[in-house]
Amino acid sequence: MDTHFNTGELVAVLTTQPLRRTLDYRAPEGGCFAGAFVEVPLGPRKVLGVVWGAGAGDYDVSKVRSVIRVLDVPSMREEMQTFLSRAADYTLTPLPAMLRLATRAPGLGDPPSMRKVYRRGEGQPDRATAARTRVLETLATYGDLSFTLKELADQAGVSSSVVKGLVAQGAVREEDAPRDVPFPRLDLARSGHDLTADQEAAAQALSQGFAEERYGTTLLQGVTGSGKTEVYLEAVATAVEAGRQALVLLPEIALTEQFLTRIEARFGAKPAEWHSGVTMTERRRVWKMVATGDAQVVVGARSALFLPYQRLGLIVVDEEHDTSYKQEDGVLYNARDMAVLRASICGARVVLASATPSLESWANAQDGKYRHLRLTSRFGPAVLPQMQAIDMRAESLPGGRWISPALQRAVSARLERSEQALLFINRRGYAPVTLCRACGQQIGCDHCDARMVEHRFLKRLVCHQCGESRPMPTVCPHCEAEDRLSAVGPGVERLTEEAQALFPDARVATLSSDLFGSARALKAEIEAIAAGEADIIVGTQLVAKGHNFPNLTLVGVIDADLSLHGSDPRAAERTFQLMQQVAGRAGRAEAPGTAMLQTYQPDHAVIRAILGGDQEAFWQAEADARRAAGVPPFGRLAGIILSSTDLAEAHDAGAALARNDRALREIGAQVFGPAPAPIARVRGRHRIRLLVKADKAAPLQAALARWIAPLRLRGELRLAIDIDPQSFL
Repeated sequence: MDTHFNTGELVAVLTTQPLRRTLDYRAPEGGCFAGAFVEVPLGPRKVLGVVWGAGAGDYDVSKVRSVIRVLDVPSMREEMQTFLSRAADYTLTPLPAMLRLATRAPGLGDPPSMRKVYRRGEGQPDRATAARTRVLETLATYGDLSFTLKELADQAGVSSSVVKGLVAQGAVREEDAPRDVPFPRLDLARSGHDLTADQEAAAQALSQGFAEERYGTTLLQGVTGSGKTEVYLEAVATAVEAGRQALVLLPEIALTEQFLTRIEARFGAKPAEWHSGVTMTERRRVWKMVATGDAQVVVGARSALFLPYQRLGLIVVDEEHDTSYKQEDGVLYNARDMAVLRASICGARVVLASATPSLESWANAQDGKYRHLRLTSRFGPAVLPQMQAIDMRAESLPGGRWISPALQRAVSARLERSEQALLFINRRGYAPVTLCRACGQQIGCDHCDARMVEHRFLKRLVCHQCGESRPMPTVCPHCEAEDRLSAVGPGVERLTEEAQALFPDARVATLSSDLFGSARALKAEIEAIAAGEADIIVGTQLVAKGHNFPNLTLVGVIDADLSLHGSDPRAAERTFQLMQQVAGRAGRAEAPGTAMLQTYQPDHAVIRAILGGDQEAFWQAEADARRAAGVPPFGRLAGIILSSTDLAEAHDAGAALARNDRALREIGAQVFGPAPAPIARVRGRHRIRLLVKADKAAPLQAALARWIAPLRLRGELRLAIDIDPQSFL
């Protein structure tokens, strides 16, 4: 952006503060460009902002203050401003909140300088105290990453003197390092894996259009184990060779380390990494290097979309169907949709990769909006697993047991052949309900209308809504009866106990996000399993996402019916996707695989579709049902969530909105509610929901803005608007 404002000219500055408009300031000495990151006075504080354009001049000019300074970072590009503005308009989010997403790095205004960083040294401490051990474990967990003194002390929960003491003994190395250094360049001359004919054709199709900066989105649909990653890495190479930057979005931090290793093996260097597990020091470095073009490839979570790319050419959304791409608090957005928006603005290409695409992406491909590429067979000698149902109505299962005799026999057969088996249940913890057998009360969260979940391995009860945690009691908190608390229902930890009892000689590993303190600890466990250090894996949906266990030949789904019912219009789609993804872990090497689904409804349409393996027929049937109901992707939905510490206040506000719905009726939209949310209280706040339904072509956002404009949010009352909701809790 080349517009320059001379010293003293009025400029409009968008700050990260919760204000709904830009503020006028005078350009500083030497002037500034539009898009410049600046520090400005706001009351007694100094805050970060971006020069958004010319000032409005609608304020007493004599009282307008000057920009304090222009930060020494590249200006925000015009396409980034456009992206933030359009994303704000689509999600009905205040623009300052969008700017906060784009500036999530500390010390952006700090001048280039050297700093002390700390890494693992060669020596050992003369004695191992608990504090010293925590420091060394923290450094080991983060591998090659460096820390500032404060970061390392805070992460380990020790004082800085403990770190300094380890430096003196050589156990920790103190180094002078530039604050922000470029990332190593990728070696594009290195060859990747040999591709099959199908893969080669798909890779060539994905590699078109980078030099011309031409937007386009491709749905890359390939069965599990078909080599989708190797295909889109060829597109990454082409984009970088054309001088463009590439972004690969992953749905889980747990997948990041494995993927970084694959990038390093393919290109000889690790890319930039961006997610909540990255240190603040590294976060600032990534932000600045992306802005200067010194980070060619970024691998990260959904928030990586908001980094200041200098010349973005490719966005890959891996496992694009995954619900974790939807941000469910703060700014409510879907990273898949925002990736398409950003690419359309800057002339980039998008690859949506999945074995089980979302119905939205499938429908866009059917309509010709996206190109559709298919990989129909697994790479190498591997074949797709055989799918079987276990009719639980015909199984004789004792109380307190969840592994059927048929599944038990199948697991035993694999163990005899020294193969691995996976037992899957999509429930964290030991049991979903803790019940007092004396009074019948269930232990609930004090702050939410939700049950506390027993996590026996941690010896705690945990609320999965707010994170509240307390030690496992021995006395009922309601009637004070001792030793009468009983676990009801299975979770992944209880299933682990059952597997250990049924197969006492087997090595059983449990994969659940609750059981690992860091992404790298989880990575180490996954690598150990892949190397054959476990016979039976018991896991939650974490195991369904991209992991490759070559010796795994059996997948047993404990409760295939778990997510089939409820008010979620996507229940059938999500069950189909999850079952297909979990089954896809089996038989990824030479030995063929089998997936066995325990179900009480073997004749359910979704179960039959999973067993039949005809994806296209399932998507077509699901599309017909959604079209008839007028719900996404063939209609529009918006969720309205009102919350307050006062239930009456939230309900009255919802009732007022429902009564005054003229703005919505004018576009033919319907309002349902208000009604208490299925989880009616979270973190002490009562929640009331409304649902707005409209035709696909209706100008929904503008109507919603007019509808909520008269509502005054006073006191504790809060309102959130969720365009295209994924969750209805």
